[in-house]
Amino acid sequence: MPAPVAEKTQLTTLVAVSQALASTLHLEAALHRVLELLERHHAMFPSIVTLFKGKSAELTIAAAHGLTPRGKQARYRLGEGITGRVTESGKPIIVPRISHEPMFLNRAGERKNLHKQDRTFICVPVVINRRAVGSLGVDLRFKDDRDYDRELHFLQVVASMIAQAINISHLVESENDRLRDENEHLRGELRERYDFSNIIGHSNRMRQVYEQITQVAPANTNVLIRGESGTGKELIAHAIHYNSVRAKRPFVKVSCAALPETLIEAELFGHEKGAFTGADARKKGRFELADGGTLFLDEIGDLSLATQVKLLRVLQEREFERLGGTATIKANVRLLTATNRDLEKAIADGSFREDLYYRLNVFSIFVPPLRERRDDVLLLADYFSEKYARENHKPIRRISTPAIDMLASYHWPGNVRELENAIERAVLVCEGQVIHGYHLPPTLQTAEASGTLARVSLSEAVDSFEKDMLMDALKTARGNRAKAAKLLGTTERIMRYKVKKYAIDCNRFRN
Repeated sequence: MPAPVAEKTQLTTLVAVSQALASTLHLEAALHRVLELLERHHAMFPSIVTLFKGKSAELTIAAAHGLTPRGKQARYRLGEGITGRVTESGKPIIVPRISHEPMFLNRAGERKNLHKQDRTFICVPVVINRRAVGSLGVDLRFKDDRDYDRELHFLQVVASMIAQAINISHLVESENDRLRDENEHLRGELRERYDFSNIIGHSNRMRQVYEQITQVAPANTNVLIRGESGTGKELIAHAIHYNSVRAKRPFVKVSCAALPETLIEAELFGHEKGAFTGADARKKGRFELADGGTLFLDEIGDLSLATQVKLLRVLQEREFERLGGTATIKANVRLLTATNRDLEKAIADGSFREDLYYRLNVFSIFVPPLRERRDDVLLLADYFSEKYARENHKPIRRISTPAIDMLASYHWPGNVRELENAIERAVLVCEGQVIHGYHLPPTLQTAEASGTLARVSLSEAVDSFEKDMLMDALKTARGNRAKAAKLLGTTERIMRYKVKKYAIDCNRFRN
């Protein structure tokens, strides 16, 4: 072949090789395509790519073209044969006539009758970061006038392109491994975080909730979680999912109240391209995204009647269509719903479908308001104070007794969410190691909230502050007035006088 024609053919091949390696992340398929191109355009046949597999010290055939199944099982140690020597030295080797080379093992090719049709073998290293990780070896028909330098240079370019593809494949594989590990780690954290045993509360009402979660979590039953805003309904939904057989599958949540009526249907069921203005591409709905896992619909009582009809069909037939589409989609989804509305009243006034209510209310869990589980207030307050002290790097150790009394006497209309916000604020404004009553939000210190006067004189305010300090010192000293006096830098006589003045029961702190 004339030199200009040969060079043009090689350039055409290199473009095709580049496209083959870039077209897929499946390395073996890409390498096999490259070897096919070498045969088609340059009659290089058979051909092999050898690589180290894992931590093995032996070279294995990563891709081959024109070998028998037995030949593809060949292995090479470093320094063994032409292939082993090339990889060990990182330098190419040309064998003009295989029949005249005693080091040629013919382990993979199983060539016969070499004296009748002699072959040329060229092997070049595949180098990544200046280290040979394998080799590219090809056969050619023996010709006396063959330009070995041109063939060698061409194969070295192909090998460098293969090396880049291998490097990218390793990077992608490493990133996938990292993402899998991170995903499993995050799932483990979620399982631990939402394990119902970690939900704060030891009151009898909460024990009933734990028992219900234990009963229903392993099943595929639809669950309706009821309770006032801020009671932790979403936390219960998480606990059910992460203690179920679907824990390794998606947990998808939708707030029905947060989305406008015009978008809720597309959000739940997805939409096709052009289904409405702004639908520039197909989008999967939450039901599709939750396939095999759990879908949590919060504030289910705010769904429109039209959407309720479609939701009922999904629950009955386990299938739906995207907005603007005709293809039927099946979804294996467990449905958890929550509401703070009186659904029975909504059914009576016609704003909620009765048949949907019975589909959702297979198993009902009622989350009690915080005012009905006052035994849990202190546990929750301690948990939130530790959490936000850690997040904000504050040295807070505890909550003072007067502050605890204020927390315990408040009626918490916003439930656990309001308590969490109150403690977070207290942590932020606290400059010491103890949260005092004056660190709590003003809402807790009004007449309606705590039973105190809305307006107090200066002397009353001073007395209140002094009483707080006395009680806090007595708590630290476990009711010992002498130790408490030392903590406050005063005498035991003054301490006795103040305790008597404010009618403080020291025995209260002895335990």
